[in-house]
Amino acid sequence: MNALHAPTDVSLSRAISMTPAGPSREPLAIRAGRIGASTATGGYRVDLRDHLIFPGLINAHEHLQVNCVPPFRKGAPFPNSYAWIAAFQKHFENPAVIAALHVSKALRLKHGGLKNLLAGTTCVAHHDPWHPALDAADFPVTLLRDFGWSYTLAGPGYGPPLEQSFAATPADQPWFIHLAEGTDATAQAELSLLDQIGCLAPNSVLIHGVGLREQDIDRVIAVGASVVWCPGSNLALLGQSLDPRRLLAAGRLALGSDSRLSGARDLLAEMRDVAARGELDAGQLLALATTHAARVLRMPLHGSLTPGGPADMVIVEDRGGDEVESLVGIERSQIRAVVHAGVPRIADPDFIEWFAAVGVETVPVMLDGKPKLLAKALADPALMALEPGLELVTHSHERDRSVEARYH
Repeated sequence: MNALHAPTDVSLSRAISMTPAGPSREPLAIRAGRIGASTATGGYRVDLRDHLIFPGLINAHEHLQVNCVPPFRKGAPFPNSYAWIAAFQKHFENPAVIAALHVSKALRLKHGGLKNLLAGTTCVAHHDPWHPALDAADFPVTLLRDFGWSYTLAGPGYGPPLEQSFAATPADQPWFIHLAEGTDATAQAELSLLDQIGCLAPNSVLIHGVGLREQDIDRVIAVGASVVWCPGSNLALLGQSLDPRRLLAAGRLALGSDSRLSGARDLLAEMRDVAARGELDAGQLLALATTHAARVLRMPLHGSLTPGGPADMVIVEDRGGDEVESLVGIERSQIRAVVHAGVPRIADPDFIEWFAAVGVETVPVMLDGKPKLLAKALADPALMALEPGLELVTHSHERDRSVEARYH
């Protein structure tokens, strides 16, 4: 069958699971797409000796529909978001960009979901108008659904009106706005302006925040608001990023990738880049993309391997040493399996029996040059054609691998 949600109980045994209480060697149960309170009896057993199980990552800020659009190339850093938005108008006259945008929005949105899934992200906050394609049963990732949003404080007139949107958003749901996205006086003034009009509250989630000054961060923390940090996009467009440390320590920070139009390839690459620059350590980065993100997005069952929560997982080889280092810093092709709603969606070929046990048909693919199995429901050729590095395995691929094995 092709169902992505299978009823078969599964027990993941002999791995180290990164639970809220710390690393655990207890078997991890999957029941009806959720993490069970005890190990399943009579279900399918997956032997994961020498593996680590992490919760699926949460991308707290994405524009899903533009990940197949050629990235913006620019010269000097822009002083604020309004300047780069104006410059983007010229970029959208590029024939390659025009061609990319001619792809249906429904397919581009699904591609954004697939891009996230391939790198271990199973939950995404999409900061744009809702589209019927996001309601599809086979959408690759879970989406934040209960939230309000506006686009920016001043222009470009896109998205819901700011004050009306804020007032209509329940206090227990996050309300998003791009804010202080720049390094000049315009960006630095935006937090005070938002506060003055009454739209700074505990459920306010400020995207980027590069222009926040020390007193602004004091105010954000005092109010209980949050910031989503998108360092790759900030560095590419603004030449500078937010210092994350104080907001991180206060538990008021999450991590986002923005999109490939300006940011890193995916959230895993974003984490790897931050770690390489020495801005945060692996444990802090994992928290930003799991437990902290779940708190900011008001999604308490996500971001941890907690009984009753969705069985969203990233499985990797245990490389020794600090467990978190085995995830943060690796390439997406090195992930052994990504599990969403209790079902493997992409995994190394030796997991084929697990796919079969839960009734998920697969197709062989290559991901960045490494063989994988992809759930057939996600293997639409038109969808895969949008993702660089992902391709169906053909008979010629198999023949080439056979020749390579013979001579090496």
